[in-house]
Amino acid sequence: MFRGVARNHQSNFRRLVQVLVIGSDGDHCPANVYEAAQEVGAQVASHSAILVTGGLGGVMEAAGKGAKDKGGLVVGIIPHEDMSYANSYCDIIIPTGIGFSRNYITAYSADSAVVVGGGAGTYVEACVAYQKGKPIIALAGTGGTADKIANTFLDDRKTVKVLSASSPKDAVDQAIEQAMNGKKGVRYFQNVARMI
Repeated sequence: MFRGVARNHQSNFRRLVQVLVIGSDGDHCPANVYEAAQEVGAQVASHSAILVTGGLGGVMEAAGKGAKDKGGLVVGIIPHEDMSYANSYCDIIIPTGIGFSRNYITAYSADSAVVVGGGAGTYVEACVAYQKGKPIIALAGTGGTADKIANTFLDDRKTVKVLSASSPKDAVDQAIEQAMNGKKGVRYFQNVARMI
């Protein structure tokens, strides 16, 4: 059974935080939601974190644009098997070819998630992050899924409370803080890795 990579020495390597931004697709993304997502992407880049998205339109494209405008790195994990479907702001395109089951890959690839607007697909992706205990921050006032799940638990197991943010900056600040210091944050796993 594979148990991971043994580390025989201390490394100065510091893994970058990966923030997933999920929300309204291009077919139902009003201008105010697009602008909010663009600012979320810019904030992710300003924290020197990696932006992870589903790589398509709407919130995914807007967040990518915001990150690229600030010199950030954007990973697009798309449901198609052809890279040409990705938006033009993706630096790294991962074509899964598995349809929207790719929501599992996006959620598993993130240290935390920010929800901007969104519909049923966004809700499914947030539920996957929730099941994995990932910190989730909903940007209040962007409508849809974000407004519905802010300050709630997604089920009676109370795995992780979805936090609410009042601005894109607040959302990303919380996402970074939770990713770094939360129960399952990056520092937690770095400490566990040192013990192995």
